[in-house]
Amino acid sequence: MAIASITTKGGLLTSVNKGAYAATGGTGERILIDYKDALEDYNVTDLDALQIFSDTMTTDTGGDIDLTFRLPSMNMEQIDEGSTPKYQHTKMRSERVSVKEWGIAVGVTRRMIEDSRFNEVELALNEARRAVDRHMTKHLIYTVFGLSDTTLGTGLDGSDIGILSKETGSTGITNFTINPYGGFIASGGAVNTGRLYAYGLETDTRLQRTHYTPAASSSGIISMSDLTKAIDIIGSYGYSADTVMISPAHYKSLLDLADFTTAFGNIIAGGGAAATATKATLDGSPLGRTSSNGLVGSLYGLNVRVSPWIPSGRFGVLDLSEKPVAYVERRPLTVEEANPGFGIVGSYMSMRYGLKIVKPEVGCILIHS
Repeated sequence: MAIASITTKGGLLTSVNKGAYAATGGTGERILIDYKDALEDYNVTDLDALQIFSDTMTTDTGGDIDLTFRLPSMNMEQIDEGSTPKYQHTKMRSERVSVKEWGIAVGVTRRMIEDSRFNEVELALNEARRAVDRHMTKHLIYTVFGLSDTTLGTGLDGSDIGILSKETGSTGITNFTINPYGGFIASGGAVNTGRLYAYGLETDTRLQRTHYTPAASSSGIISMSDLTKAIDIIGSYGYSADTVMISPAHYKSLLDLADFTTAFGNIIAGGGAAATATKATLDGSPLGRTSSNGLVGSLYGLNVRVSPWIPSGRFGVLDLSEKPVAYVERRPLTVEEANPGFGIVGSYMSMRYGLKIVKPEVGCILIHS
């Protein structure tokens, strides 16, 4: 990860970083000292992705981590007088979480410190910490929403097209040989093997539906049918969807739905029994309340969370009472002082962690084509 706003070639902040003054504006690595009191974070958007999507766990074992899940494996059987039931045993499913190390180095020359009226090292470290936050948010969002990044290793499926999609996102979600960070359940697959297990009296056909499903609209508009479909898919595994994660573009589409008044007025103005029934239905529904006051608090009982980190081409419906991602931390973020060369001071930040979707039943990603 590079800190483009405060580094030069080689990753060092030096006194030659004078910026690029131009009539049309330019990018300056050297911050004007007269504006010291005006230094503020640029484009800070928070999304505590770790808390939202993952269960955090630590371990004393090294390397990759194996997580074991208990599966429904025993059944009651009828026994006759004098007979005994057969011995049964527990059945487990294992997921391996790949642990990797990530780091960022910050270097500043002593001359740059001497030429400045404020602490360049502190400024650089603060931006480096922001870079860590952006990295973690991006990693989790890319993992949960099936977006492609070759460095992170996310979104790669068996056809190697680089993104989990509604059409081709099935081949790499069975054994994760290509997609090490997991994914939600795709179409097909045998029930009671791998990650797909029966719940209740649901049919295999319903359980085998893909969790990467096409949205009703191809232009980034959320339809109510999208939400009801996702609620149904998640509910078939015994979970209850409670959250929809959307982008600002999706939020705009929901707010635009508040302009229902004209269409509803045309129906009701026609009079008759149909108009009376329509008005009664709208007055008592979430749709009617939204159209009357423009407030979008929840949709079909789903809490709406909006963030610019969410891709505008897809949105997610999840049961976040059960976190889909396991986050394994081998070493938290550490900061070490460094003296890489004569006249250069700086710090080195690093951390070791792994994450993976280990509960693929609790989420559904809707994709605009």
